[in-house]
Amino acid sequence: KFEFNPKDGIDNPALSLAEDTDGEGMGEPRFYLLSKGSMETFGFCLHEELGYQGHIIRQVELGGLAQRRGLQDGDRLLQVNGHFVDHMDHCKVVQKIKASGNQVLLAVLDGDSYEAAKALGRDLSQMLPADIRPRLCHIMRDKSGFGFSVSGPKGVKGTFQLSVRQDGPAERAGVPPGSWLLELNGASVRSYSHMQLARKVRAPSAGGWGTGDGDVIECPAFPIQLKQSGSKVTLLVASSAVEEFYRVRGLRVTAALADTSWLPFKVRELHMVKGPAGYGFLLKEDDCSSGATGQFLWDVDVGLPAEQAGMKEGDRLLAVNGESIEGLDHQQTVLRIRAHDDQVTLLVIDPAGDEFYQSVGFEDPVWSHQ
Repeated sequence: KFEFNPKDGIDNPALSLAEDTDGEGMGEPRFYLLSKGSMETFGFCLHEELGYQGHIIRQVELGGLAQRRGLQDGDRLLQVNGHFVDHMDHCKVVQKIKASGNQVLLAVLDGDSYEAAKALGRDLSQMLPADIRPRLCHIMRDKSGFGFSVSGPKGVKGTFQLSVRQDGPAERAGVPPGSWLLELNGASVRSYSHMQLARKVRAPSAGGWGTGDGDVIECPAFPIQLKQSGSKVTLLVASSAVEEFYRVRGLRVTAALADTSWLPFKVRELHMVKGPAGYGFLLKEDDCSSGATGQFLWDVDVGLPAEQAGMKEGDRLLAVNGESIEGLDHQQTVLRIRAHDDQVTLLVIDPAGDEFYQSVGFEDPVWSHQ
């Protein structure tokens, strides 16, 4: 059955399937994509309670985001952004949610089903899909092209399936054969016709897939030659199973939900123990390339803990001790760094990586560290 709040419409229903398991009426995990403003909350608390197992959803705010989406008091949290968390330390799970910034994908199981599954000794991780994350892939063109072609039914917008040449740039960048194209260079393709997609990257030209002239969009009786402007392209792709997972639940797939392990741009975690002369860096507030305000690391002193941990001039600060600083001003960020007197762990990204993530829709690259 679909459960939804009529006030919200049916753009984000939770799919809840019930089935008999070993004679017990046991529900299936439910999935919720919560997206909030920077000054809002998700509208629930996560508890660890004496005498009860699991991470328990409590204090669901009346009329809040969590309640509107369908989260219920007593639900047990199983997964955060595609990562199984039932076995994790409670504080780490809370940090994982906070590190998600303004958007988080949760999988929960109702309390009765959770207790029944535990009593039966079921492996709760087996109740969840093995992989529910799309993949973000950055492809560098070589002399033979990008190593992929696109096909789809004529006259149908936004439906593009990828064929991947073996050992070509696309395969090396992590594009799975037969996956579906969702975004091109940070822009959704769901409203594109085949001709619009071709124009988006450059006008049709001679040549074909596997040549230096470009890659091919193919559809029945409607071949189009596609030549990418420049030497690189970033694709958000999903396997058929992942695409179906989101589609049947009415959830929109975005880059913020993606597996970024194939990207050449990485966030870095710096753990520092304060020395007699401090950490050895300055935190300054400045504008990001997106126009938003960010916190940047400068004046890194040679030989002090910051440099020894790998800090570089111009790194942007993303999180402190596992919690995103999204929405914090300069003074609040400083206080968070000083919250522990003798040590701190910072999540940072260099300018090139920061610019890349913002270009493909990652306002807060903390997601890439999930």
